[in-house]
Amino acid sequence: MARRSGRATSRFIKLQEMNLRMIAALFFFVCLAFPPAAEAGLYTASDQIVLLSQQNVGSVLVNSSAATVVEFYASWCGHCISFSPIYKKLARDIKEWKPAVNIAAVDCAADENIQICMNYKISGYPTIKFFHAYSTADSAGVPYRGFSRDVRNLRQRIIDSLESHGEPWPPACPPLEPTSETEINNFFETNTVQHLALIFEDAKSYIGREVILDLLQFENVTVRRVLNTESGLVAKLGVTEFPSCYLYYPDGNFTRLRVNFEARAFYSYALQRLPGVIRSGKPPPVTMELVKNSTQEPWRPFDRSRVYMADLESALHHSLRVELAVQSVIKGDSMIALKSYISVLAKYFPGRPVVMNLLKSLNSWLKNQTVDQISYKAFKENVDNTAQVPDAALPEGVRWVGCQGSQPHFRGYPCGVWTLFHVLTVQASNTGDSDPQEVLTAMRNYIHSFFGCRYCADHFENMARESLEVVNTLPSSVLWLWSRHNRVNNRIAGDLSEDPYFPKIQWPSPEVCPSCHMLKDNGEHGWNENQVLTFLGSYFSSSRILLDYLEDENKILKKQTEKHSHKLEDSLAQKHIERIAREALDPITTPVEEEEEEEEPQDETEAYEEDNEGGEDKLAASDIKDKAFEQTPRTNAKLEEVPGHQQAHKIPSIIGMRLKQRRQQEDIVDLDSFVNQHFKAKALQLAASSRVKQRTLQTKVEQEHRQELSLGMELDAGLGMIGLQPIDTDLDLNSIYQGKRLKKRELAGQYIGKGVELFQRGHWISVLSIGFSNVDISLCVILYAVSFTCLVAMYIFFRNRFRRRRVKIALP
Repeated sequence: MARRSGRATSRFIKLQEMNLRMIAALFFFVCLAFPPAAEAGLYTASDQIVLLSQQNVGSVLVNSSAATVVEFYASWCGHCISFSPIYKKLARDIKEWKPAVNIAAVDCAADENIQICMNYKISGYPTIKFFHAYSTADSAGVPYRGFSRDVRNLRQRIIDSLESHGEPWPPACPPLEPTSETEINNFFETNTVQHLALIFEDAKSYIGREVILDLLQFENVTVRRVLNTESGLVAKLGVTEFPSCYLYYPDGNFTRLRVNFEARAFYSYALQRLPGVIRSGKPPPVTMELVKNSTQEPWRPFDRSRVYMADLESALHHSLRVELAVQSVIKGDSMIALKSYISVLAKYFPGRPVVMNLLKSLNSWLKNQTVDQISYKAFKENVDNTAQVPDAALPEGVRWVGCQGSQPHFRGYPCGVWTLFHVLTVQASNTGDSDPQEVLTAMRNYIHSFFGCRYCADHFENMARESLEVVNTLPSSVLWLWSRHNRVNNRIAGDLSEDPYFPKIQWPSPEVCPSCHMLKDNGEHGWNENQVLTFLGSYFSSSRILLDYLEDENKILKKQTEKHSHKLEDSLAQKHIERIAREALDPITTPVEEEEEEEEPQDETEAYEEDNEGGEDKLAASDIKDKAFEQTPRTNAKLEEVPGHQQAHKIPSIIGMRLKQRRQQEDIVDLDSFVNQHFKAKALQLAASSRVKQRTLQTKVEQEHRQELSLGMELDAGLGMIGLQPIDTDLDLNSIYQGKRLKKRELAGQYIGKGVELFQRGHWISVLSIGFSNVDISLCVILYAVSFTCLVAMYIFFRNRFRRRRVKIALP
């Protein structure tokens, strides 16, 4: 019998080895057949699971001070795929146990991990193994056979593994065995903690051990479990319910911990919020006095049960003016994401009228963009409302209220973004006629393309890729964002980014919404989603948003107007300086070019007056050039030193239009006239001469001391202007340029006044007299009279001749 048994055993071992080889070979071919799936994996760093590889497997599983639970899986395995959500939930559930227990996973379908799975004798998927602390290199781990696909069962299996650990005990793991009355009586002699929590339960309950591990990362509190068989303590404290929790103090006093439900989640939450209890390695929560002194701005008292519009507007400012500014050119998918983001804001943001007007204007501008890219500079001009859309503005700067932190680097913008999108999902749900994924998709694309924390953006993308497609109703979109926000809170609880004054919790807390929490049939904590949805709809409702600490709308609009006015003045002054510099480089300008410049009213001041009708801006704009001249004396001096050059003054816009109209009328004058031809030829000769003075805006009174010969241009004379005129040869050119320069505004007023007076005196006479002398008029009258006489004579002659030749017909 022994021989047969030995043979059977050897055959079994050989058969098992053959099966392992066949499985490995099959596994190898499957890996070759599915390379994309092998590379993908089922878990990411967002799942709070350690991803094992050849590089870290030794440090995680061999001689580690923490116990480790490892799942060996294949990414192509259907059972592994269906089990992955449970394993992720387990990792989040026991996240606070990490100093004592780590959760890890390895993808055996990846080529680089095949050897790892063979070393640990993995023959099926998924396989879960428990590795004790300080395991040796040849340890294959303790497999969990027949494990239930239930988080509660897996959690209890891990506790059983820890209790059977033996020596050496994991140094970070507290004692899990029941305590006694003797130990409790002597506890404060050897411990200095502020709170001692005693959980009374029966022997089969895991609540006490779970709470002990939940409080593992917190200081100033110790948790011990007491069995209902410990009659001395039960009688001393008067315990009648199991489970129940009591706080025991050094002086022997005790009090019962009040919770909504006698369950693990409520015990853990209440104990973590006790006074003086802090997370290990984190500074204690600061008091209000310290908060006021540690922030750059004074502390703003606020109601934690309400949303503040100041937070929403601050989030918009940082998003549109700071975060988007990183990309100088927005194109492709980023352009699509931006359009979707602004469209959702314009549609659902419950803002003040001035902010809503700006968002709608910005949305219309983006929709009208036919190109697939825009510059951020152009986008920011619309955000800053440089086009001056009436009653539209977005306040600049941030003013956090409900999202303010105890230190400047805590909370702030991340809190504002979450609050903003919670409000948008609730507003979209209240409308009842929108796409359930509209807001969530816009949020996902914006975070993917623009959110500054790329690590956070990757985590959010992983969550969206995992479950966003299940959102098919508007209420489910509200709940999806809420549940993912809680998942993020669970992941970053205890990180350096956590504000100790505002710890990351599963929100809403039992104090804020007691009806949102419930117990399942198995005693596990659960959420009453109907109550949660009602709470979220009320909390983020537009009717409950507080307007405290907001800047007045009129002040916002006034600041915006003043800002644009200063920018415009600076821009006009800069353009004028650049123009002077260009003229200095090309000082000699032909009269024809100057006439063309006078015909086109391109002066910056005139353009500004035409675009901005009325108000103080018109009155102030005319002084801009004078200020610019005062700021650039060197440039003006250089222009005056150039021989044969005098600064040209631009004709005011009204006079320029009159001049252009009359020059068009000159073009239809009889060009065959000898007098006109004579004067044109003479004007061209004078223009070609270096001794011809350029056109000026000086009046006749100023020019009387100079010897001049008028060319007979009645228009210029009528307007008080001198045209092209020869200058006496004995007059020194340099002395001409020393004349007094009048300001443009005064000259423009004189010219306009004289022009109006001339127009009232006789507009048609002025028009008909362009280019004619008295002799010309007399000749025209005589020629028209002679022509009329000749026509009359010819008419009489031909009529008489026709009568003579008329044939008379005799009638029979």
